[in-house]
Amino acid sequence: MAERVLEQCRLFNEGVRTGDWSGYLDRFGEGATLRITGDPGSPYVGREAIAAAYTEAPPDDTLTVRSVESDGDADVAQVAWSAGGGGTLRLRWSAGRIAELDATFDQPG
Repeated sequence: MAERVLEQCRLFNEGVRTGDWSGYLDRFGEGATLRITGDPGSPYVGREAIAAAYTEAPPDDTLTVRSVESDGDADVAQVAWSAGGGGTLRLRWSAGRIAELDATFDQPG
């Protein structure tokens, strides 16, 4: 599995547990785009907009990475929520930071 994806999910889970999203957010590039399927505010463009989204509606469920497929600067991760359900994260990296993160989640249950 791609270490960069595992680290990003670790930082996400830390944010859920502590409410401090700084480590997670620092890995996004300044002009990064976050798309979350089903989120009416999505896409969020720019690190400030992404940070505002996490401040206004912070996630409250942790993720477990099930698998990662990598191809150069792109990763596709299958994940599971601790409360049930799962989904797919598609990440594109540039200069060591996330340029794009597309998240699609199944409904729990």
